[in-house]
Amino acid sequence: MNPLVPARLQQGLILASASPRRAEVLRMLGFEFEVEPAHVEETHDGRATPPEHARRLARDKAGTLIATRSSGIVIGADTIVVVDRDILGKPESFDDALAMLERLQGRWHTVHTGIALCELSSQRMVDAVASTEVRFRDCDEATLRSYVKTGECDDKAGAYAIQGTGALLVQEIHGCYYNVMGFPIGSFVELLHALGTQEVGRAR
Repeated sequence: MNPLVPARLQQGLILASASPRRAEVLRMLGFEFEVEPAHVEETHDGRATPPEHARRLARDKAGTLIATRSSGIVIGADTIVVVDRDILGKPESFDDALAMLERLQGRWHTVHTGIALCELSSQRMVDAVASTEVRFRDCDEATLRSYVKTGECDDKAGAYAIQGTGALLVQEIHGCYYNVMGFPIGSFVELLHALGTQEVGRAR
């Protein structure tokens, strides 16, 4: 249990994600939780802005257990990488990963993570979007190819992992480091407190 967050806010947490990075961050912070991955359609319809898209997906994931469970707090999250207003998803092949990294190298891009918490007993939901600016250093093609060969690009939005070997591609960031990993710690704790405040207000 995390000693800096009231125990009552940490009860019954369910992570609706198969991401090992999100689970890693939660465990690092001492939170106890179940894992029940959500399966939602992640296609961008082109109408929503990237932050709105990330927020919607997070809410969709957090709401997936409403019909099957009656208690607990479901954590939904979705991370996207944006450059030139284009969303870079997870690479589908070696060449796809290489093309993403070539596009990012030497430039700034933005990582948006939508995060939502759903209290199943009341079906109340709170959400937020965290954004971090990331600048890649200039890299030659040989370096990028060597990185793709590590396999670390697989299942990563934007084809890199800042917590791994991909850190060597990054020159600087503005914002939350853990957001780039896919789980903005500050936003998560603020949402836990927001749910707790709503409970207090309802009890009065």
